[in-house]
This record gives sequence, structure tokens and C-alpha cells, in this order.
Amino acid sequence: MKNKTIIITGASTGIGKEIAKYFIAKQNNVVLNSSNEENLKKAYAELSSPSNAVYLAGDISKAETGKRLVNLALEKFNTVDVLINNAGVFAPKPFLDVEEKDLDRYWSINLKGTYFTTQAVIPEMIKQQNGAIINIGTVLVDHAIGGFPATAPISSKGAIHSLTRQLAAEFGKNNIKVNTIAPGIIRSPLQGKMGIEDADSLAGLHLLNRIGEAHEIAEAAYYLASSEFITGETINVAGGHTIGHAL
Repeated sequence: MKNKTIIITGASTGIGKEIAKYFIAKQNNVVLNSSNEENLKKAYAELSSPSNAVYLAGDISKAETGKRLVNLALEKFNTVDVLINNAGVFAPKPFLDVEEKDLDRYWSINLKGTYFTTQAVIPEMIKQQNGAIINIGTVLVDHAIGGFPATAPISSKGAIHSLTRQLAAEFGKNNIKVNTIAPGIIRSPLQGKMGIEDADSLAGLHLLNRIGEAHEIAEAAYYLASSEFITGETINVAGGHTIGHAL
């Protein structure tokens, strides 16, 4: 994996930032993206402004952003080897309260963002006859929680899970591996945005009786990025969340 070029969306905070930190430390070239330029600059500085990383602010729901990310990767590092579609939004809202604007937001950022950015990188991966794409989904696609109403974002994430399998089928002949990481409850700023003051209170949702840490998602992403014989899979990094609960 050394010197491979990695594009990471949603890399200014939380899981995305931790993934960027992990790959940079492994001597990969990293292109960081976020829609919030201020947060992105801050994250880059907090990562010590590494010479093997660059950043580009842009809204991934716009197809042009994916193209700009690819162009920057090629300009700075000559290849596009891995794409990690981490950017996304998520919040609970009762089904009967969901409005069209809610659906539009989740489908635009979560699904279209993943779709468009992937469209931008695959032509380069076809030229190389090699590449890895890692999408970020959620265990809630396969293991719903009645007390956590989130049909709008979960529908968009479910579409990403399905997209993963279809892309793996279409581009396996080009040696492009496509997989999904489905996190459980991970310690990140997302919990605060959803109004969860104590993320550790949700530990019982996992058999290991603790919530996950962002670096554990980064480790899984690195494994999938370096694997040559895993594709079309959804890897649950969730402490047993989909198997049972430790309540």
C-alpha cells in the first residue's frame, strides 16, 4: 500500500479524519475532501500539514466535485488507487414527519455523492486495471432499531449497500474491488449532532458492551484497501451489533 493514492470524502472530522490520519501514517498519498472548507483546513493543520496529503473543499452531491478530486490526485500523485466514500449525513426523524426535502438531502449527499465520486474514479482504475472502492454504510440497514426512527437516511444507506454489490459485479473483470464498511455506534461528533449526549450509554447495543472507536473503522478501511481478493462484501465493524445485544 505504500505510496498508493487515496481519496477520502468527508475527511475533516470524525471517522473520515481518522481514516485520513491512518493512511497518511502508513505513507500513502491522501486527498482529503469536505464540503466545509474551514473544517478541512483545520483538519489538515491538525494532521501536521503532511507533504503526502492535499485537500479540496467541495460538495460531493455535485458531479463536478468528484472530477476535481480525481484531477487533483493525478496532478499531485499521478494515480488514483483507492476511494473511500465516507461523506454523509444522518439523523433520526419519525417516518410520518419526513418531508420531501429530507429525502432529497439524504439521497443527494449520501447516495448521489457516493455515486458521482465513484463514477469519477472508476475510469482511472480501469486504465490501471486495479483499484479499491470502500463505501460507508450502517449496520442499521440489516438490523433496525424501533426506538431509533431513521427511515430517510437508512434508505439512502441501504441503496449504497446495494450499489456496492452491483459495482463489484460490473467491474470485477477490471480488478476493481468494491466493498462496504457498516459501522455500529462509533465515537464521533455525529452522536452530538443527533442529540446523544452520552454515546457510551449505547454500549449495550453491541455484544462487546462498548461503542467503537474511529480508528477501528480506519483499520478496517486499510485492510479492505490492501486486500486483493475481497469484493462485493459488507463488513460489519460493530462489536456484534447485528448478532445480538448485551443489554
